[in-house]
Amino acid sequence: MSLPLENSARPGDGSLAEGVDAAINSALVDKRLVGTVVLIARDGELVYTRAAGLADRENKVAMREDAIFRLASITKPIVTIAAMRLVEQGHIGLDDPITKWLPDFRPRLPDGGEATILIRHLLTHTSGLGYTFAEEQDGPYHRAGVSDGLDTPGRSVADNLKRLASAPLLFAPGENWRYSLAMDVLGGIIEKETGGALGDAVAKLVMKPLGLSDTAFSVRDRNRLTANYVNGTPEPQRMAEEALVPIFDGMIRFVPDRIFDPASYHSGGAGMAGTASDILAILETIRKGGAPLLSTDTVKTMMADQAGGHMDAQQAGFGFGYGWSIVRDPVVAQVPFSAGTIKWGGVYGHSWFVDREKGLTVVALTNTALEGMWGQFTTDLAKAVYAAI
Repeated sequence: MSLPLENSARPGDGSLAEGVDAAINSALVDKRLVGTVVLIARDGELVYTRAAGLADRENKVAMREDAIFRLASITKPIVTIAAMRLVEQGHIGLDDPITKWLPDFRPRLPDGGEATILIRHLLTHTSGLGYTFAEEQDGPYHRAGVSDGLDTPGRSVADNLKRLASAPLLFAPGENWRYSLAMDVLGGIIEKETGGALGDAVAKLVMKPLGLSDTAFSVRDRNRLTANYVNGTPEPQRMAEEALVPIFDGMIRFVPDRIFDPASYHSGGAGMAGTASDILAILETIRKGGAPLLSTDTVKTMMADQAGGHMDAQQAGFGFGYGWSIVRDPVVAQVPFSAGTIKWGGVYGHSWFVDREKGLTVVALTNTALEGMWGQFTTDLAKAVYAAI
């Protein structure tokens, strides 16, 4: 089956369009991606937009610019922004213990001692929590049946937090960095503070002020929702009702239809679906200084390394702020980004970055895991962008 390479293109700078087109075309022709939407803004102006490939290969549905993707961890910066709005409003304090809202959430230290987890520890992934996918199959999270927010349809947040709290912390809060279910815990706190579902709080605090409606913990229009694929040979394989995908030494469990079950808790770390244009609008708001969502001082804090340098040991040259990683030293990190660039992605196949020094915001959503998150496509895309500026 031949892939449509040019579903929708709005050319901007010729060299930029040429290079980015080549990165996209290569990934499609080599069958590393099934479909993608790429948006690039420079100094607040949309200079490149393209929907390419297929949203649903088996049904021959072309990708479209307003396609809706399951976002996975692109949920995290959105929920972080909601949390920081509550901080600015005085409802949540960065140094508040999380037991103020979740009195029974008291995971123990590895030696059995008590620990105090603060809101800032959740925001920076320095809480001592982890992810099920990152541990061995006989690990405590697996034994407790902890969901990573991508699976187990119908589970409540109270049930998952109870399971999570039963497992020991990996380290004392604040003493190390580990990517984790911390944002799911923060989602539970936001629900307690606001008295409603996390999705309602995110809509009120983030989406509505920006006039966005396609990105939520549910799918507004299923006809625009992309199918999901996993890299394979000779071509990506469509995800079944449940898909197990190797990552590092573990395994991510995907249940794509989880988002259709209204009883599934709103995972603050992985539960949303949305469009590339919505994500671009949110990130551009941050790049420009935060208004109308956040103050410039808050955004400055969010874009500074708040993890005490602990992330550097796991990913040289990087730090972690509130909601995203930060390029501390591009030379050490061996990346083309400017120092201070923020970036992150999502395991369903997404990546984004904001380089304030260059005035750049780039969003690349794909329907192919894990290529679209950290494969050759992401490297080729970044190289093409920086080669043209």
